[in-house]
Amino acid sequence: MGNKKIESQLVALQTNLLNFAYSLTLNKTAAEDLLQDTTLKVLDNEDKYTQNVNFKGWVFTIMRNLFINNYRKEMRSGSLVDSSEDLYLMNSNADLSPETPEGSLSVIEITGMMEQLPAELRKPFRMHIAGYKYAEIAEYTSLPVGTIKSRIFFARKRLQEMLSDYK
Repeated sequence: MGNKKIESQLVALQTNLLNFAYSLTLNKTAAEDLLQDTTLKVLDNEDKYTQNVNFKGWVFTIMRNLFINNYRKEMRSGSLVDSSEDLYLMNSNADLSPETPEGSLSVIEITGMMEQLPAELRKPFRMHIAGYKYAEIAEYTSLPVGTIKSRIFFARKRLQEMLSDYK
């Protein structure tokens, strides 16, 4: 497919792409940014397009993938990278500061109870709280996803038992 043909098809899709971008972002400015990123990505990767593939589907898939990647990046931007051995700092965020002295005490108590969990439960649980997906935790710890889900479940269960009188 020639360069001009791709450009003309891409120009013809701009209105549809903008509508789709708006349905994903629900924000006009973000939708326009996503449209621009998608257009650039399509033009940069036009050599990867094969003629027997639906062009419109290919472009919409690029837009959807860009949106998902940007969303994931946004979700992680608030996370801290903790290089300590026991991941002690992983769950500390500046915006989680308690508003009352009682809140401060409860955060300290809950954190202390989390430290009482066995390391095999504590590590995946802290990563989950920090916003990592099950698959990411599994890859980091070299464990199956099912094992990670079980460990997070058991960590929650134990903390609920430990905090049962806390109400």
